[in-house]
Amino acid sequence: MTQDLRLAPAALVVWAAAWCLSGAATDGVVVLSVGVGGAVVALGSLVVLRRSGRAVVAHLLLVGACLVTLAGSVHGQAAARAPLPQLAADGAVATLRGTVVTEPRPATFGDGHRWQVAVTQVWARGTGSSARGHVEVTAPGPPPRYGAVVVADVRLGPPGIGAGTAASASATAVRVTAPPGPVLRATTVLRAELLEVTEGLSPQARGLVPGAAVGDTTRLPDDLDEAMRTTGLTHVTAVSGSHFAIVVATLAVACAGLRLPRAARVVLLVVGAVGFVLLVRPEPSVLRAAWTCSVTLLALALGRPAAGPPALAVASTVLLVVDPWMSRSFGFALSCAATAGIILLTGPIARRLDPWCGRVLAFAVAVPLAAQAACGPLLVLLDPALPATAVPANLLAAPALVPATVLGLVATLLAPWAPAVAGAVAWVAGVATAWIAAVARSFAALPGASLPWPGGVGGALLLAAGTTAVLWVALRRPPARGPVRAAGRAPGVLLAAVWRRAAASCRRARPARGLVVGALSVVLLAGTALLVSAWPRLAPGLVPGDIPDDWQVVACDVGQGDTLAIRSGARAAVVVDVGPPGDAAARCLERLGVERIDLLVLSHFHTDHVGGLDAVLAGRTVRAAVVSPLDDPAAPAGRARGALADAGVPVSAGTTGQRGAAGTVTYQVLAADPAPGGGAGAANDASVALALRTGSGIDVVALGDLEEPGQERLVRLLAPSGLPDGPVEVLKMAHHGSASQSADLARLLAPRVTLVPVGENDYGHPTSSALALYAAVGSRIVRTDECGTSALTVREGGLELTCARRS
Repeated sequence: MTQDLRLAPAALVVWAAAWCLSGAATDGVVVLSVGVGGAVVALGSLVVLRRSGRAVVAHLLLVGACLVTLAGSVHGQAAARAPLPQLAADGAVATLRGTVVTEPRPATFGDGHRWQVAVTQVWARGTGSSARGHVEVTAPGPPPRYGAVVVADVRLGPPGIGAGTAASASATAVRVTAPPGPVLRATTVLRAELLEVTEGLSPQARGLVPGAAVGDTTRLPDDLDEAMRTTGLTHVTAVSGSHFAIVVATLAVACAGLRLPRAARVVLLVVGAVGFVLLVRPEPSVLRAAWTCSVTLLALALGRPAAGPPALAVASTVLLVVDPWMSRSFGFALSCAATAGIILLTGPIARRLDPWCGRVLAFAVAVPLAAQAACGPLLVLLDPALPATAVPANLLAAPALVPATVLGLVATLLAPWAPAVAGAVAWVAGVATAWIAAVARSFAALPGASLPWPGGVGGALLLAAGTTAVLWVALRRPPARGPVRAAGRAPGVLLAAVWRRAAASCRRARPARGLVVGALSVVLLAGTALLVSAWPRLAPGLVPGDIPDDWQVVACDVGQGDTLAIRSGARAAVVVDVGPPGDAAARCLERLGVERIDLLVLSHFHTDHVGGLDAVLAGRTVRAAVVSPLDDPAAPAGRARGALADAGVPVSAGTTGQRGAAGTVTYQVLAADPAPGGGAGAANDASVALALRTGSGIDVVALGDLEEPGQERLVRLLAPSGLPDGPVEVLKMAHHGSASQSADLARLLAPRVTLVPVGENDYGHPTSSALALYAAVGSRIVRTDECGTSALTVREGGLELTCARRS
């Protein structure tokens, strides 16, 4: 069957023009150059497609109209955006006002969340002005709701590659000035209730059921997320065309069952599609799928045959004219590429495979193969590797996506009204997602699941050329003949025969027999779930360890207390504080493989810093200890000194300026002086504050529980000469992030990463003011109550964070 590609050249030209114009000054020369180039490309495409003269003229007129509209759109939006790109290039501090237009997600690195704001106003450098553009904001603390109007104090920066935004921003304070509207509040409640009813499910179901239903991946386990990326299964939770197809098909079946007229069916399908967009949030890939669906429904309403290529071309062109910066979004590009690949390549590939395996299996293989062929060059730009197992993994996982999506949506709609019923439906959906998770983890664990490939534009072009060559050769070869053809066709013929027999049986079956078939299906899925649950034991080593062997600095998750480990050699560390009573610190050190402590520092004698000493000393060699010069409180100080003496550990009181080396770590005591006059904070302000340098060159500062007066004294000590080893890369925040912090010290240290050891407490730690203080100097905040045991390693000249659950 010949595909209708008449609108494809126009769509491609508009995309290329949008990409060029959105990244350049929109003066007349640029617009004219893009217009002429686009016309040449369009004309060449039509010649290749062998269109008639009248079609060429009509097509060029269409391309010209699109380009003129696009140029006007870019020019107008660029003028409105004007303040943001320049401020971002300068790294300016600004205040933004706008609406949250993406669902908040955990920040990629450190504490907090990230979301996009559609900016309407910006204040910077003493002036305010109107602005239009999306800014990706990262901020500590609880995020605002989708659809809320916020005012944020930020430091702007350039946008990420493929983000499609005007700028990025690190926020120090975010204030909600208006809540979301009633419709968005309702969809937010539905999403929140779905998370609530899936809370008690298995880890994979807690992540995948909301992901398959509404695209919420906030609870997806890290190892499963990585496995799905390796096997090309991220589309399961990235809501796009397949999800719309499932939703629309389900509604269409319902309409057919109710025998609704065509007009009523179209209206119901449109309402369902719009509601689904609001529920899953209108991100670029979702909008592409929604517009393609809308164009298709319009064709059906007009009694015209629905054709994929024109629908995709119209949808992408409209979206790019409305928002030209969408041309730079990887999500939008991948969505369009996958759809185009499936529309254009599935038929030819299936016809080529049909003689080998039968029609049913041929189409089942052709769909993921076509999508992978189209998306491969774009994926290489994001990750220079080839997912060698993507096609078989998608082939096996695909049957579970429909029940996972449909049942997940049913659970979403039921959750606010009948949580118990919704929980039961979500559990059944979890059985389907268990199969998807098992497929992802199993194929990701295979040798060669991800093959290295050259990165960048060169790698993408190389893969595109190779894919084109392979398809050209494979699709032009004559079908295979002989006994090999018959043998290869047998599995597909058998599958098709079973499918036809089952379908015929279902059509003839009575309702009771249908229930029996349904029950047997549930039993089969339950058996699959049991196999899935046992799979990790059948395939040991499937899930990698979560603390890397080459860790350099680790903040142990010991609850409300401190334990910091700095590698000082093979199976050795410098340890600062040992946490509250119990063995949490000891178990963390055991997990790190620490058998020798080259230097033990007890910053001060509060129980949350020295309570775990006995467990840490048991079975380990401690070469030396430095402790606070103030034995306050007396009881825990006496117990700690006694335990160190019993273990034969040489002990010295810390003194300001003291220097030394412990294994590969060098250190200097920055401050260790009791506060003048004593008082309630005397013990905290007598904390031993240290500057340490690891063998790999990471500069670390640990502040104990210094209060603001102690921190100000430290500023006065450091101000004349600065830090002994230069800028700080890692800071252990003072006193678990209490409100008593020195802004001058934060500016002086300006660490790249700030570790906040904290657990459940009644003190309000960490306070929003403390987090904002260090976020304002550009530091990434890492909290152990959210990240767990937090390990920092050196990767390619930079720091890499690993979050690990408490053992």
